[in-house]
Amino acid sequence: MPPTNPARRRALTDAAIALLASSGVHGLTHRAVEKEADLPSGTASNYFRNREALLVAAAERIIELHHADTDRAVDRSVEQPATLADLLTESLLTAATTLRDRYLAIFELQLEAVRRPALATALAGLWDAAAQVTAGQHDKLGLVPPRERIHSLITLYEGALFTLVTAPPESVDRDTVQALVRSILDGCGPQQ
Repeated sequence: MPPTNPARRRALTDAAIALLASSGVHGLTHRAVEKEADLPSGTASNYFRNREALLVAAAERIIELHHADTDRAVDRSVEQPATLADLLTESLLTAATTLRDRYLAIFELQLEAVRRPALATALAGLWDAAAQVTAGQHDKLGLVPPRERIHSLITLYEGALFTLVTAPPESVDRDTVQALVRSILDGCGPQQ
């Protein structure tokens, strides 16, 4: 039976996310995770028997963090209604700055998932949830574009997200993000 210390497991998966962002998928090893988490040798393999299990655990942790962030964002948008342009701008700006490492890790995992079905299955939950939350938020806030254009909106958003997160950090600013958001919304229907 695997160890059940949730704090230690979180420390290991958070270290894996940091390593994915800084060193890429090839830099993710059990030893590197232990060193990053400042835990004894052998700890990571006690929790994650192989590399794929470590990758899946990192993806699951990212999904957990993403759901918590999304819930907070939805609560804020209900309390302080904003336009879709404002919501997307804040989301992209936060992802490309404050949460940059998390999104670099997600992109590493997405590429690796092409070759690892178990990882692809774990990551599918992230995008399925994003689509459901986006549709629900649009309905709740009465936002445009209409529900049937949400898939296009998410696709364009993800492209902008990749561009911003992989750009030199000093090149990402509010004006740049707002210009991208205007282009996304122009492509998806009437701007709000």
